[in-house]
Amino acid sequence: MLIAALAIAVTAGLGWAAFAFGARWMGTASFTDGFPGWGTGRTVGVQDGFVPDGGHLSPHDTELPAIANLDPKLLHAVQEAADDAADDGVDLFLTTGWRSKAYQQRLLDEAVVKYGSEREARRYVGTPEQSHHVTGKAVDIGPTDADSWLSQHGTDYGLCQTYGNEMWHFELATTPGGVCPEMLPDASDGRSAPTE
Repeated sequence: MLIAALAIAVTAGLGWAAFAFGARWMGTASFTDGFPGWGTGRTVGVQDGFVPDGGHLSPHDTELPAIANLDPKLLHAVQEAADDAADDGVDLFLTTGWRSKAYQQRLLDEAVVKYGSEREARRYVGTPEQSHHVTGKAVDIGPTDADSWLSQHGTDYGLCQTYGNEMWHFELATTPGGVCPEMLPDASDGRSAPTE
């Protein structure tokens, strides 16, 4: 009985610490959360490009894998855009950047559970083989006013929204000052978004 009481106290304490300090304090998300049969204990963490829900990163946080593993040309374009947006009074940050294959697979598996089928999930989350986040050639931008700013000014840096259903998803898809290619409706059609 004493052991059970201690286990409950420790679990409650860890839960409080995660709530109080956020997911960054924990640094990882369990691979087995909510998915029966995933008993590997493999976690997705900062090393996989993990950014907690609601988290955001400066494109200048180059010590973090989510930023450091971006394609250098894309990173430079996003950094310049963020600096210029700041001059216009707009805070532009990344909600996600580079992701490992394991992290991308986890996101796809979670989306299948959320949307009820892989077909529907793939409208929003690409496979590890398809996702440009895995190759470091895509970023998700926030908040909404930054997405709007980048939609208006992104071509100055070669940055384009590539999926019609994701106003936050940008890729280096043209040359600076060029014209963005036509957006794909979503990530599910199997075509890659055009890239340089």
